[in-house]
Amino acid sequence: MSGKPRILITGCSSAGKSTLLDAIRATGRIVVSEPGRRIVEAEKLTPTGALPWENPVAFAMRAKAMALQDLADVSQIEEAVYFDRGLLDAAVALQHAGGHLLADILPTDFPYSEVLVAEPWEELFQNDEARRQPFTDAVAEYDRIIAALTQLNIRWRVLPRVPVNERLASVIHHVANDKGPRL
Repeated sequence: MSGKPRILITGCSSAGKSTLLDAIRATGRIVVSEPGRRIVEAEKLTPTGALPWENPVAFAMRAKAMALQDLADVSQIEEAVYFDRGLLDAAVALQHAGGHLLADILPTDFPYSEVLVAEPWEELFQNDEARRQPFTDAVAEYDRIIAALTQLNIRWRVLPRVPVNERLASVIHHVANDKGPRL
């Protein structure tokens, strides 16, 4: 695992991850936006056929490349960096869509120092232009992420199901080595 604080926030789609990360960003901390949403936005401008509902393998490959570039882009930053999804999510998607092995996708040294997981939260769940899957598919995606974390023997902590301000306080309080502004 990385010696620098690299915090991956992953889990079920539409479980409040991006809302939490927007709140983290508002405190002045560094947040890396979700690769999947950036890919969908880029596909609107220049279609390449890499949308998850059209070509899940191409989408996952692009997400993997983007997540690796995101990690490289922040490699010299000493302070905490928060990732809205990342390399683990891309690896799990690639494994699911293309039958690849996690060990062949992920680096030997897991790049995140902490993993925070958003559990399925049906009351929050909603679709939008970038998220078209039903809740049952989002839960299946969550299950694959948990299975991967377990298989890789990576420790994680579940995000509490509380309002975003309480979730934010919990995350900032528990993240080791976060020297950012105190809440």
